[in-house]
Amino acid sequence: MAIIDGILAELDHEAQTTRRVLERVPGDRLAWQPHERARTLGALTMHVATVPGSVAALAAMASPVQIPSFVDPPLTDVATLLPTLDASVAKARRLLGDLPDATMLDDWRIVDGDRDVVVMPRAMFLRAVLLNHWYHHRGQLTVYLRTLGVPIPSIYGPSADENPFL
Repeated sequence: MAIIDGILAELDHEAQTTRRVLERVPGDRLAWQPHERARTLGALTMHVATVPGSVAALAAMASPVQIPSFVDPPLTDVATLLPTLDASVAKARRLLGDLPDATMLDDWRIVDGDRDVVVMPRAMFLRAVLLNHWYHHRGQLTVYLRTLGVPIPSIYGPSADENPFL
């Protein structure tokens, strides 16, 4: 099995969990934010929906890559969330699906001018940013939802609101 196969299998599995969280986002609260320096619910939600495709597009570039500007598209209608997530996961699979192990193991760099910002094997970048970073923001989103009184779905087991084992 190629290295990318394991990463894409995890992406597919976690996309289903992310889908369950995104299904709960209330469309009438998109401008809400827990603190003035925090993202709004809509901005955080779009970030979660678009991370796979955005990070994959970055990781598929030849190294070195100039540091990108990170701008999430606005969310105006929650009906676009699941199609956005699906398109993002499909984009990640399309861009990364054929990467050979040698490419996954080579050091990959993000630079700011002449200064290295990130230097690590591409596989490590994908695990850290495509996957772990995605889970981090999905976790933030569940805290937003809990604060708004929205029931939280099961993620890795029972939540206070849902027990998939019963």
